Amino acid sequence: MEIPFFKPVISKKSIAAVTKVMESGWLTSGKHCIEFQDSFAKYTGAKYALALNSCTAALHLALDAIGLKAGDEVIIPVNTFTATGEVVEYFKAKPVLCDVRKDTQNINEKLIESKITKKTKAIIPVHYSGLPCEMDTIMKIARKHGLKVIEDAAHVTPAFYKNRPIGSIGDITCFSFYANKCITTGEGGMAVTDNKAWFDRMKMMSLHGMSKDAWNRYDKKGSWYYEVVESGFKYNMTDVAAALGVCQLSEANGLWKKRSAAAARYGKLFKEMKEVVVQPEMKGCKSSWHIYPIRVSKTIDRDGLINHLAGKGIKTSLHFIPLHMHPFYRDKYGYKPDDFPTALENYKRALTLPLFPGITEREQKYIVNAIKEFIKG
Repeated sequence: MEIPFFKPVISKKSIAAVTKVMESGWLTSGKHCIEFQDSFAKYTGAKYALALNSCTAALHLALDAIGLKAGDEVIIPVNTFTATGEVVEYFKAKPVLCDVRKDTQNINEKLIESKITKKTKAIIPVHYSGLPCEMDTIMKIARKHGLKVIEDAAHVTPAFYKNRPIGSIGDITCFSFYANKCITTGEGGMAVTDNKAWFDRMKMMSLHGMSKDAWNRYDKKGSWYYEVVESGFKYNMTDVAAALGVCQLSEANGLWKKRSAAAARYGKLFKEMKEVVVQPEMKGCKSSWHIYPIRVSKTIDRDGLINHLAGKGIKTSLHFIPLHMHPFYRDKYGYKPDDFPTALENYKRALTLPLFPGITEREQKYIVNAIKEFIKG
């Protein structure tokens, strides 16, 4: 049996919508981007949403909007994809790494205050696997110290923290629509906020720092005249991608229910296996279940298990190699592996199993049985 790590669900409705855009003669940012933005803002409970070409772009623009400067510091979890730290480096600022919780692998909110200095400007919590961080505590810390909170919600759509959708809590929240995300536009992202000044800044900077975007300039109501008021970037989303996004968003809850059901099945299948620790469901939170990470006991050869599963046709992944173990961060800041002990221990035992809306119970049983087979030797 061959089981992919992920398989996107692209409906006939989505294909038709994209085809219609392709036939329209207008492919770049336009009315479909506007529709996607408006729909996404409503979906997340935010006032403003900006469609972009990646979550990395969203994070970059968010940091620009809050005024991050060279020499500033931003607190981020050590267990995340490099983009979370990379965007801080863009400003010649410093990503200050924080260890994670043992249970959720989210940033350890109890350690954040110890990382704050006079140079700290913001905190970027990452909702690992789609499970929300402890946002009440994080927001309280941020307000106490005058910091901004930019949520990295690359693993989310949707997720809820105490009945509040992720996207309605932090100062700016950034989402990903990469090919393997909860909803996809192939490549894409979104930044949402309630702050109009930040939204206007991000919108302007997303298209070369121009005073008017391409859609407004070439629409019948627009004008040929524009001004470049800042040295900006090229981060806008296309209408081709946005048309897919609109359809995916309309199907997001259904896709979420299927992922959640699959996650619940995994939980039952692993219930009697003491050698495997699954991602928890925290009280008051609802995970998006973007991925299904497990951790095996110290007695299990994790790398051997990965190879065993590959031999059975099961594609797996690993989320993540902690940032302090990558040569760039290690060499620049002089980190040692045991500087972040919880992240290091989680990494040594971590493995991410296939999880997608179309995965079947038969496939999941095959995966779990293959793991049992390896454990038993």
